[in-house]
Amino acid sequence: MDNSLKVKAAGDCRWDAASLGEIMLRLDPGDGRIHTAREFKVWEGGGEYNVVRGLRRCFGLRTTAVTAFADNPVGRLVEDFMLQGGVDVSHVVWTPYDGIGRTVRNGLNFVERGFGCRGARSCADRGLTAVSQLKPGMVDWEGLFGKEGVRWFHTGGIFAALSESTAEVAIEALKAAKAHGTVTSYDLNYRASLWKSIGGKARAQEVNREIAKCVDVMIGNEEDFTAALGIEVEGVDANLTTLPVESFGRMIERARSEFPNFKAVATTLRAVKSATVNDWSALCWYKGRLCLSAERPGLEIYDRVGGGDSFASGLVYGLMTFDDAEKAVNYGAAHGALAMTTPGDTSMATLADVEKLAAGGSARVDR
Repeated sequence: MDNSLKVKAAGDCRWDAASLGEIMLRLDPGDGRIHTAREFKVWEGGGEYNVVRGLRRCFGLRTTAVTAFADNPVGRLVEDFMLQGGVDVSHVVWTPYDGIGRTVRNGLNFVERGFGCRGARSCADRGLTAVSQLKPGMVDWEGLFGKEGVRWFHTGGIFAALSESTAEVAIEALKAAKAHGTVTSYDLNYRASLWKSIGGKARAQEVNREIAKCVDVMIGNEEDFTAALGIEVEGVDANLTTLPVESFGRMIERARSEFPNFKAVATTLRAVKSATVNDWSALCWYKGRLCLSAERPGLEIYDRVGGGDSFASGLVYGLMTFDDAEKAVNYGAAHGALAMTTPGDTSMATLADVEKLAAGGSARVDR
């Protein structure tokens, strides 16, 4: 059985990659706390969007994002961030704003980075967002995948958890992508805060196990696979201070036995020493090979939010470009590590940065 990914030729598609998900305005108190802040820096961010943004800005691919905004100045600000990031906005669904936000809003995400013994923390304000109200039939998937053409499509568990209808939209999109020969990836990205009011882990598993049937490349960490797919990771202690590779190898084997459609499975390995020091590496299974990235013990972190998304974009780039698990997991791990050295959800790394780090480069000054 041929388990290789069949990525369409670039010349046959308008887009190298497309995503589906919520894009929020991130409000960052800098080195302080949310509850004592007197000013915030503003960024854009969203689990699914961060992947295609990284593919565009770091790796130079042609990307577009399917999302929805309330048509007001906040929505237009997020659109402006997307334009600055080079991500196409032609597939944004604009919803008329009622003037006060009773029926539709744009999502806000307040995020503090943490330091030392104080972990990073977020406080999301995303009720009634335009994207959470997307329903099947509202997006022209035939136009995107059939007429324009997309080589790779990415979505994830954050979008699927926003509402009953977003899970249905995710399945609709993935099925349309598959029908047109587009490779699909999905980041489980389990968030307890999103699922707790709509059925908790039981509902998360029901939704994600259905979605998983349409996925070629499944991405997630140990908590994601357990909470969102019901696949236990044995041999990992409760504080995540040890992450044995063998345990994740068994997890990947079980995932593939339950979902033989998975052509590749990838996970980040993060042992949290403090908010600002983590051990960091990653695993990727592809075409019968289980490859471990370069290990970075004691990695110093400036802002950990978005590190997993940047891993995913580097992984996708590596699989698309080299069709090789070892290169893909090392590009992903290097990109994720670099993204955590700068503020904001999105990557500020360049392809040269990633290539240097993936090849074993040091942090000496470049002159």
